[in-house]
Amino acid sequence: MSPPLDAMPAYSPEPRLPVAPARILAPDSVHDLRGDPVEELRYPNAAALVFAGVPGAGKSTALRLFFGATAEAETAPHGPGGALVLDSHHARNRWRRKLGWLPYPLWRPVVHVAHYAGIRAALRDAPGPVVIHDCATFGWARAMIRRWTVGFERELHLVMVDVPPLDAMAGQRARGRRVNGVSFRLHVRRWQRLIDSVTAMDPDAVRSASVVVVDRSAVNAIRRITFGG
Repeated sequence: MSPPLDAMPAYSPEPRLPVAPARILAPDSVHDLRGDPVEELRYPNAAALVFAGVPGAGKSTALRLFFGATAEAETAPHGPGGALVLDSHHARNRWRRKLGWLPYPLWRPVVHVAHYAGIRAALRDAPGPVVIHDCATFGWARAMIRRWTVGFERELHLVMVDVPPLDAMAGQRARGRRVNGVSFRLHVRRWQRLIDSVTAMDPDAVRSASVVVVDRSAVNAIRRITFGG
């Protein structure tokens, strides 16, 4: 019979097993972390880091987890490492006070213009890293951000949050922001084409310093995102 726990010695006579070092990844190409998570992602100080995914994938949640940025703010907050975090919801919150009496679809273009204008200004003026919330399902938006990063001598890095469409729809319901069904299906279709191109190492799809593909399990395994690598 085994002795009770309180009868065991205060120390183990067996040698302690070495603790495995934290898995740290400094992305430099395409890295698919679905099923192979790491504990830390490390980027250069001047990185432009885009969190991409269909609506409801968990982009805003990831920005809150890693940088303390909430979607309720009206201005771009600073996170660890001096990262400036730009979420389209910040522009929406600012303009709601002026245009909130109108149905949102009527002033959505104003929010998009304000968001992308803020991205350009941050890439130009911010002294440290810039973290960007963007669906990445529009080729023109990806090309525009890429062009700005080149012009302002920054490295472009992507974190692609890949989740099943039903999970993304559940994420929309949880945050109380439903996307029109037709629009959402178009997002999903374009996203799947992008994921397929990236994982096939299509150079026209990648065109950035690195791409990290994660699912929600991989996001939950990441303990921190740091800059200075």
